[in-house]
Amino acid sequence: MGVVNVTPDSFSDGGRFLDPEAAIDHARRLIGEGADIVDVGGESTRPGARPVEAAEELQRVLPVIRALRDESVPVAVDTLKPEVMRAAIAEGASIVNDVYALRVPGALDAVSASDAGICLMHMQGEPRTMQAAPHYEDVVREVKAFLRERMAAAASAGIAGERVAVDPGFGFGKTVEHNLELLRRLPELVELGVPVLVGLSRKSTLGAITGRPASERLAASLAAALLAVLRGATIVRVHDVAATRDALAVLAAVGAFQ
Repeated sequence: MGVVNVTPDSFSDGGRFLDPEAAIDHARRLIGEGADIVDVGGESTRPGARPVEAAEELQRVLPVIRALRDESVPVAVDTLKPEVMRAAIAEGASIVNDVYALRVPGALDAVSASDAGICLMHMQGEPRTMQAAPHYEDVVREVKAFLRERMAAAASAGIAGERVAVDPGFGFGKTVEHNLELLRRLPELVELGVPVLVGLSRKSTLGAITGRPASERLAASLAAALLAVLRGATIVRVHDVAATRDALAVLAAVGAFQ
């Protein structure tokens, strides 16, 4: 899954693709590099991020989704707002990637009324405050229980199980050690029986480990993606598609996925 941030303030590439034409070109570049999905988002969810009004978010993402609707890969809309979900699906998005796991009133209905896939993510708190003091007794057990409950809510709303993926939410209300524990024990989340998406690309946990800024975390991001896939992740959400595909190709060549 290639990341397309149509935002001025995302942690890694905020502002680079705020112009719709730049975002469209970037998405097509990622598809050319081998992205199987492109994930278009118009609201930053980095720690401390401020909310964006729906009208502004729609203005950012709809031209991009509209331009990509005939591409060879599915387009995901990264949003928590039901009105953005509905509009994006109408314009051609076939996946909703929701950091709030369809907890916003109306979100379950917005997805269930469509044929779109859904990725349910765990987040403790909200983006503005989530990194203030995250605490868990057992982060993996609690994340797994939350995701199971959201899967049940989706099923009750009529969203078929084959439309669902889950994301443990690395960096969303979690310390470095929480993130590492989730990565170590990722097979426990695979037990939920649906595809697991992992997004660790360029994140601050990798900066804490390596001491490098976001722009210099490629090697760490590749290592994290490979570890996630070896532990059962089905989808890796990344900024550097070509490099990640090359690294995964080496694993595949030695039969790591058998």
